[in-house]
Amino acid sequence: MSALIGILIGVLVLVRVIGRQVTGSLITSKSLFLMPVILLGVGVLSLASVVHTATAGELGFLVLEGVVLLGLGVARGTSIRLSPTDRGLFQKGTAATLVLWLVTIAFRVGTTFAAAALWPHNTFGQASIALTVGLTIGAQNAMVYRRALAMNVPLAAQQA
Repeated sequence: MSALIGILIGVLVLVRVIGRQVTGSLITSKSLFLMPVILLGVGVLSLASVVHTATAGELGFLVLEGVVLLGLGVARGTSIRLSPTDRGLFQKGTAATLVLWLVTIAFRVGTTFAAAALWPHNTFGQASIALTVGLTIGAQNAMVYRRALAMNVPLAAQQA
């Protein structure tokens, strides 16, 4: 996957996810699990084709980046307001959620530039875009799901 296509996909995913959080939406099992699973799958496939060229430093950098992004995802999932409705559980991001998204994006952009400076001829960083976005969204959704279970409020029914 070319870098430009990867970046465009990442931007479109983030615009959709952040947009839904700003406006609010009913929580369905599909909305919690589908996008992270697809992004993680694409990310693993993208990395599989270049992992053999990665140095130990690049792999360590990716692991460190993943840990931070998981933490930011959990923090965002904690900051989202959950409200029971007659149609199921409703989620809406708060000001803290938006700030955490801005921190997440700034961190990911910063690590991209840092990796490019440290390893100028790598393709590993470009291949990790879908994986890292999938990790952070997956962590956020896992926290939302955990909170939904604790509230004992059913998720919204899937619309046809």
